[in-house]
Amino acid sequence: MNILVTICARGGSKGVPKKNISTINGKPLIAYSIEAGQRFLSRHSGTLALSTDDDEIKAVAAAWGLTTSYVRPSALATDQAGKVGVIRHLWQHEEATSSTPFDLVLDLDVSSPLRTQDDLEQALAHLESTPDALNLFSVSPARRNPYFNMVEPKNGEYIGLVKEALYFSRQSAPPVYDINGSFYFYRRNFLADSYPSVITERTLVYVMPHLCFDVDEPLDLVFLDFLLSSKQLPFMEQR
Repeated sequence: MNILVTICARGGSKGVPKKNISTINGKPLIAYSIEAGQRFLSRHSGTLALSTDDDEIKAVAAAWGLTTSYVRPSALATDQAGKVGVIRHLWQHEEATSSTPFDLVLDLDVSSPLRTQDDLEQALAHLESTPDALNLFSVSPARRNPYFNMVEPKNGEYIGLVKEALYFSRQSAPPVYDINGSFYFYRRNFLADSYPSVITERTLVYVMPHLCFDVDEPLDLVFLDFLLSSKQLPFMEQR
């Protein structure tokens, strides 16, 4: 099986400027995903590829062993550009330039680096055991549950549960998950058939058994740096 591992990092982050190359525990944030991709491909056949529109990100990635001649088109480097379209364009480029078909694409999100090799291996095994599945992505147990403690406007000034139900404890409510954005597996036919969203009628999830969160604002960078530098995440030491 030939796997394309993608890392997508545009330069125009507005919420956290230069987020992808911010220093976290002594190395740039993107380095955590590059190293994860390199470890994964030490066990699997494939290629590690970068999608960026930013020369500084490209230089930092090269310093950590990931070089590329690919430049993300400006139309795919906006706030409105969807991630699936970005990955599909890189996949098409890599297949065209290498004349090599890829059976799977594994996307590693730069802003959600708390993943382990074991996470990736177990998720891949789950996907392989379900031949009809189109894709799989990582999730975390949600802290809020629409069946129990999430509400929305219903009738004018009044509110109600997002999911109308009678559950009197969070533990008894059906399980729900947060998409933590850490990694996504796509089968070849998902990309070839132009699915627009990661959620399809044949999508699987892998539930992270440890802390995982997406860096979305400056305080998240501070929090992540503290957790890693003070060794509060032992699973990351064993990744």
